[in-house]
Order: sequence, then structure tokens, then C-alpha cells
Amino acid sequence: MQIIMSIMTRDQFFTSFNEVIHTPSRFTVLSHVNPDGDAIGSSLAFSQMLQKLGHAVEVIVPNDFPDFLAWMPGASSIHVYDKDPDQCDSILKASDALFVLDFNHISRSGAIRNTLENLNIDKILIDHHRDADMSQFRCALSETEVSSTSELVAEIILHYGEQYLDDAIATNLLVGIVTDTGSFAHSIFHPETFSICAKLIEKAPSYNQIHQLVYDTFSENRLRLLGYSISNKMEILDEYATAIISLSKEELSQFDYQVGDTEGVVNYPLSMKKMRMSVLVTERQGVIRFSFRSKGSFSVHELAQKYFNGGGHTNAAGGTLNCSMDAALEKLHRILPEYKELLINK
Repeated sequence: MQIIMSIMTRDQFFTSFNEVIHTPSRFTVLSHVNPDGDAIGSSLAFSQMLQKLGHAVEVIVPNDFPDFLAWMPGASSIHVYDKDPDQCDSILKASDALFVLDFNHISRSGAIRNTLENLNIDKILIDHHRDADMSQFRCALSETEVSSTSELVAEIILHYGEQYLDDAIATNLLVGIVTDTGSFAHSIFHPETFSICAKLIEKAPSYNQIHQLVYDTFSENRLRLLGYSISNKMEILDEYATAIISLSKEELSQFDYQVGDTEGVVNYPLSMKKMRMSVLVTERQGVIRFSFRSKGSFSVHELAQKYFNGGGHTNAAGGTLNCSMDAALEKLHRILPEYKELLINK
């Protein structure tokens, strides 16, 4: 297994990528823990393209994904590691190569990490997050100035020709791009994003239907949780242009929390003109999870990486702490003065 340690050019990537896919093989596509729309969309679309090229492909995610993504073409075939780890381990060990999508550190693979670290096969990275750990990968398409991993997968598919783009692949890629940009509200770095989406919309059955299936399928409990979060749990810190929403596991259980029910909650405080940063803090699966969003040049990636064992993008990042909710909130409040000038000086 060849390891290339540095970020590659696109020409270098495709040269190495072609070597991996030149003969029919058994491949596994893997995405990150707590998979979102981009993770599911890019993984499904990429696996479907590889199948068109003659490969046997399985998709694995570490834990379950939100119900509002279950309708996506091919989603029913995804293997969820924490539901059947033995089967997933068998799939991984039988694979000729592993494609890692939408995350760039093995640590974000959750319970699969031990298996991956002992897996002596080629690993290929396709991702758009910062600070990639290249030590594990044979080759990588790792670019931060793109909207989503789904956009990168679309570019790979179009590199081989539009004949590989069908309605299922186009639908999955659109879901990935739309969800990772907040319906094109952020993370648009260049006009090519819209050019790619135009090609996808030509192939997809109905963009309006796709948008409705993602955004207009709330349960009553999810909507009431959103209202409770904003009305009862939103803390405004004007001196830091920051809003914090915290939800304990008891509060989540009051609304019969399901995976994905807090999706998008963190974005609402940023609709206020005076806010530069929004933080959602939730207690789930025995850890405290942070979701950070910001406006303008303030980097929540740097904050999450330095203090919360996380990272992501300049305006969207996540992190975790193994502590109580009170301790997590105390730490968040304690570090805010360090960023005061960056937050209040536009």
C-alpha cells in the first residue's frame, strides 16, 4: 500500500485514482460519525458511480442518519456500523480499497476507528474540511474552497463524463450540496457550484420535491423542540455578539428526540443582525456536542479545534467534550473573552 503524505494536485489525484479503479474490485465507501446530508449524499452518489464502472461497492456509516434522509436513492442499502459491527468489519476486511468521504481524520469514524487503523488496504480521501491528516491515505482530493464533498464527487463524475450522471446520482448530490450550504446561504466560494447544480437539476426528477423532502418533513415534536430551543434556551451575549442554545438529554427526551431533530437549530440565532456567532450545545450519547456557526471572517474552526477537540470550516464547525453540561457551558463562557475583539469588530 502506497502512502502519499502531502495534498495532491487534481492531476496527481486522478492519476493515482485511476490506478485504484482500473480493474473491477470490492470497494467500501465510508463517511463520518453522525452523518449529515453531505455525508450521505456524497457517499451514495460516489458508490453509484463506482458501480457503473463495474465495481462491487458497499457504503458504511458509523451510526444512524436522520429519517429525513432515508428516502434518498440507495439509502436503504447503507450499513450502519453500530447496528451490525460484525458485518461491517467483514465488509471492510474483504475490501480491496476504502474511500473515505466528508471527513479527514480517522478519529471521526467513531467505533470503526480500531478496525480502520488495522486495515492494510489503500485508503482514498475525498473531503472539503480543513487540516487533513494525510498520513493514512494513498491519494486525496482535499479542497476546502468548495461547498461540500458532494460538489467534489460531482466534479469527479463529470471528469469521467456526463453519461455517468443519472437521476439517482444527481438527486443524492443535490441533497449534499443543498444541506451543506444551508440552501445556498453560505459556503459558496465560486460560481462553479451553481454551474454544477444546474447540470444536476437537469438530471434530477424534481428539485422542488427534493427540497420538500429534506426541509418540509418535520415531526410535531421536532418543530416544538425548535420553538422551545429559541424561546426558552437561547442565551444572548451582546458583549460577544454570540448566542448559545443548550439542550440537556432530559430536555431532548421531553420532545422524543430522534436523530437529526436538532439539525439547523444553530443557524437561527444568526438571522439576528447583531449576532456573529451561534453555538448549539447538546448532551447526547454520553458526551457534550458543540455545533458552531459564524458570520463573516470569524473562524469557528480555530475555536473548535483549540478548545473543543473539533474543527470544520471557517463558518461551520463542531466539537465534543467529555464532561457535564454545566462544565461545558462554563468552559465556553470562560474562553469567549479571548475572542471578544474578533467577534465585535466586523
